[in-house]
Amino acid sequence: MGISKLKSTFIIIGVLALLGMLSLYVFWNPTETNLFPSCPVYAATGIYCPGCGSQRAAHKILNGNIIEGVRHNYMIVLLAMVLLYQGFVYVMNDMLGKNIPNLLHKSKVTFSILIIVILFWVLRNIDLFPFSELAP
Repeated sequence: MGISKLKSTFIIIGVLALLGMLSLYVFWNPTETNLFPSCPVYAATGIYCPGCGSQRAAHKILNGNIIEGVRHNYMIVLLAMVLLYQGFVYVMNDMLGKNIPNLLHKSKVTFSILIIVILFWVLRNIDLFPFSELAP
């Protein structure tokens, strides 16, 4: 069972677009340039959203500073795990013809991830140690 020519073209275009976007974070530091947008939630409310710090995290991680990058936004670890799992299931099912159920499509898993994100959002805005370590 192979993939269609149109589907493979979209995959190639998507991968190239992703690599192009990631290259921006390799060469330009989000804290030193106005090329990247600032967080609208933080700008409007002064509250860190779950995504605050992810641009700096991406820059640091792509330049080899993994620990420092993760410290900018710990949620990037969950994002990486979800994306790697989703990619694994896609490759196994669509490209290799397997029939692996996607756990991310189960309501309990989705709800658990939502709870983790909401807890992270609340806890990173508490200005007391150890919660202050979650702020970007």
